[in-house]
Amino acid sequence: MDSIDQKILRELTRNGRISNLALAEAAGLSPSACLRRVTALDREGVITGYRAVLSPEKTGVGFVAYVTVGLGQHTKAAQEAFERAIARSPEVRECHNITGAVEYLLRIEAADLAAYKHFHTEVLGTLPQVNAITSYVVMGSPKDERA
Repeated sequence: MDSIDQKILRELTRNGRISNLALAEAAGLSPSACLRRVTALDREGVITGYRAVLSPEKTGVGFVAYVTVGLGQHTKAAQEAFERAIARSPEVRECHNITGAVEYLLRIEAADLAAYKHFHTEVLGTLPQVNAITSYVVMGSPKDERA
């Protein structure tokens, strides 16, 4: 990957719907050369997909928290069971297996505090693998490159 590919990726990260013509101009390429590079980046798996960024307010998300989860058993079976349960939970927008004092870091989106409490108590709190839950409520996001 060279500096031109990096320019293309930066632009696509900012705006996945940019036209090939505008992308080519930003990267300093002809439109056909730009399209060949984007196609190659797609084919090589550098670009793994495109997505829409949704408005939290317009989609009913008024509460975001990061949650650390510790498991009672440090086994592959316990991790797989936890991950299966989390995969079925629409409130969980991200799930990361991490190192440190706990096994998982989750990003939770819910309508409000009451909806989060329900998820915390009725979903996370009922999983037999879980032995520790710590919630960090997001007060604001001065930098968020997912948006």
